[in-house]
Amino acid sequence: MLKKSDQKQVTVELVTIEELVPENHLLRKINKFIDFSFIQEKTKHLYCENNGRPAIDPVVLFKMLFIGYIFGIRSERRLVKEIQVNMAYRWFLGFG
Repeated sequence: MLKKSDQKQVTVELVTIEELVPENHLLRKINKFIDFSFIQEKTKHLYCENNGRPAIDPVVLFKMLFIGYIFGIRSERRLVKEIQVNMAYRWFLGFG
């Protein structure tokens, strides 16, 4: 006889985002060979250090658009939704 489980998805599990992204994932390979830090220097003059709201890190913004281009996500709204659920995208962007 089939017994229904009373447990809903409330179990706490301890995993790292590092463990959730496969070693051979394309974004791991890209991250290994491309240093995106040059973007900080190229865009530094576009940001005010002492006025206005905190800005999105330009490296993260560039990487988000890079993900959209590589994986064929044309809509920025769709891209944001994909980043919310895709662990490889979150790992690549440095999100938790």
